[in-house]
Amino acid sequence: MKNIKLIAMDLDGTLTQHKTPLSEEHSAILEALSKKYKLLMVGAGMCHRIFNQMNHFPIDILGNYGMQYAEYNPETKDIDIVFDEKRPCDREHMEERVTAMRQKYGFCEFAGENVEYHSSGCVTFPILGTKAKQEDKLAFDPDRSKRRAIYDDIKKVFSDYTVFVGGSSSFDMAPFPFDKAYALSKYCADHGIAHDEVVYIGDDYGEGGNDESVYKSDFNYLKIDNYLDFPEVVKELL
Repeated sequence: MKNIKLIAMDLDGTLTQHKTPLSEEHSAILEALSKKYKLLMVGAGMCHRIFNQMNHFPIDILGNYGMQYAEYNPETKDIDIVFDEKRPCDREHMEERVTAMRQKYGFCEFAGENVEYHSSGCVTFPILGTKAKQEDKLAFDPDRSKRRAIYDDIKKVFSDYTVFVGGSSSFDMAPFPFDKAYALSKYCADHGIAHDEVVYIGDDYGEGGNDESVYKSDFNYLKIDNYLDFPEVVKELL
């Protein structure tokens, strides 16, 4: 850890509970870390959503698995979008493939839409549909075993995307080659930072997790399984 220049991290499950604001305690720890290291948020969502969830903490953000990048502007105390890549999606082909997977695995009953499309070109395959009840989604696959059992097949069918076991009842997809390792590698190349000068902190490092690509890469990685443990996990860095 002596050569570390950059601390990159996930948000939900790492710094905060899922989609909940950054706590004052964790904000104070980030402030202390920022006095020794460059900090970078590497997220699956859009930069402004992440920035708002962090209560406008001054940090640069990679969003949408690297399809979007924002830098903090100390004058405006806001973030400036540096780039925002969008990829087209063949919706007809996507609908056909999702429907085929529903029929193959018995997911034919769902509420709302068959597929959720995002402006970036990312896609969500919501197994229970876009309007499923929250309690149904939480009860569907709490340990991710149902989705991991078919994960390899889903990856083959959607080989033009990077596929993640997302949320509680869905598969999230980013246009290939975007994932967090790809995004972080590009950031390091653009900023002259070597991989061994980076430590990444994330909770979703298991099969299909959106931090898995970083965990399996050559970046230093600190695992966290409960966001409340963040102070203990970063203790050695402070």
